[in-house]
Amino acid sequence: MTMEHFDVGIVGAGLSGIGAAYHLKTTCPDRTFAIFEGRDAIGGTWDLFRYPGIRSDSDMYTLGYAFKPWTEAKAIADGPSILNYVRETARENDIEKAIRFGHKIKRVGWSTDDTRWTVEAEVAGEIVRYTCNFLFLCGGYYSYDGGYTPDFPGMADFKGRMVHPQQWPTDLDYAGKSVVVIGSGATAVTLVPEMARAASHVTMLQRSPTYVVSRPAEDKMANTLRKWLPAMLAYNIVRARNVLGGMYFFNLARKKPEQVKAGIIKMVQDELGPDYDVATHFTPTYNPWDQRLCLVPDADMFRQIKAGRASVVTDQIETFTATGIRLKSGQELKADIIVSATGLVLEVWNGIEVSVDGTRIDPGQTLGYKGMMYDGVPNLASTFGYTNASWTLKCDLTCEFVCRVLNHMKKTGQRQVMPVNDTGDVASAPWLDFSSGYVQRAMEKWPKQGTRVPWKLDQNYAKDLMNLRYARLDDGVLRFSNPTAKPQQIAA
Repeated sequence: MTMEHFDVGIVGAGLSGIGAAYHLKTTCPDRTFAIFEGRDAIGGTWDLFRYPGIRSDSDMYTLGYAFKPWTEAKAIADGPSILNYVRETARENDIEKAIRFGHKIKRVGWSTDDTRWTVEAEVAGEIVRYTCNFLFLCGGYYSYDGGYTPDFPGMADFKGRMVHPQQWPTDLDYAGKSVVVIGSGATAVTLVPEMARAASHVTMLQRSPTYVVSRPAEDKMANTLRKWLPAMLAYNIVRARNVLGGMYFFNLARKKPEQVKAGIIKMVQDELGPDYDVATHFTPTYNPWDQRLCLVPDADMFRQIKAGRASVVTDQIETFTATGIRLKSGQELKADIIVSATGLVLEVWNGIEVSVDGTRIDPGQTLGYKGMMYDGVPNLASTFGYTNASWTLKCDLTCEFVCRVLNHMKKTGQRQVMPVNDTGDVASAPWLDFSSGYVQRAMEKWPKQGTRVPWKLDQNYAKDLMNLRYARLDDGVLRFSNPTAKPQQIAA
């Protein structure tokens, strides 16, 4: 039986995958594509996570697509609003019909002789095969199968209910209950103020503090501009301001960490008052942006702490008990419900087994090119956003670059493209220079970045804008090969 064939296979129908499909439809309209989605719905993260208060930790003027303005009042948007935005994008651009739901890609194999990938998808327990000329991995960076929960001592003794935010039960009633949220990252600081609205009390239990900054949920400038300017123009003005502001803040944090640290700590102290122990609970030992900062819109978590409905405890767990958690300090936290907001499980290449001409590729032994393609792996790219800015900023640029490559290949009659590291003088470094536990647990298995361009992974939108949108493709590293008999001409 002949396998169904596409010019491009996209993995994932979330924020990145829908964006990739838009770019293909508008920039490479003569190319066929399919989106392989392992679940039964559009939305990725924004459909998977259902915990209370789920929201972005980036503003929607940079988390939103470059081509579709965000027009709602809240700049720090809730999950359902973001999900609606992604699905609306798919619907408006007639992308839905290209999605193959319930197709979990298990393995892919490249054939140089055929210049195509064979894609194996698990569908209702059976393997279905497709082929494509180019593979675009847009399934994110973590496993959808479950989050990370440490093996805490005595967990089996706890008689209450324990949940992980990634697998939030629909029947969980926390009204009037005592809740302990373990963790100090973005998920924890989202859950604590939201659950505190109904719970009798919520305690955020952290081993060590994270930098937490407050920001207005609504952007007054954006909402004002939309009244007087076309939506796209207003969006682009605010987007540019936020991009530049974010870059400035990150660079300041790198150059003057003590100054930035002092400013963040003072903001928290001003919010919580002079008597609150900010030194213990909100003063990390690391510098700002060694880990991602946590955002609280409209100071919601600080307001719940001041009201006595929430509290922060900084300590280590000795053991779970039947009624809660005993800490190493001897303090006991009573809990009806314990939420383990202890991180994600990072997953390289969307958990897909990749082979080239019959040889399986170990991602941990590959070198990444411009943060999206890989030495020794032909006709494959992946989206990976910024750690210090909105995910979509990098993904939009990645999609543009992939479309440039595809159009160049068609124009020149080349069927294969691959970055090649044959100089022997490129040292390797971890893919992410981030001290967060969920990153450190996984980096050994991830591709490496180089110590110089174009192998170096810059966390810098301005540099990437130049390197991905405007830099020449024929840079001596990206090699085009395997020509057709006659180049095909396409419109510029």
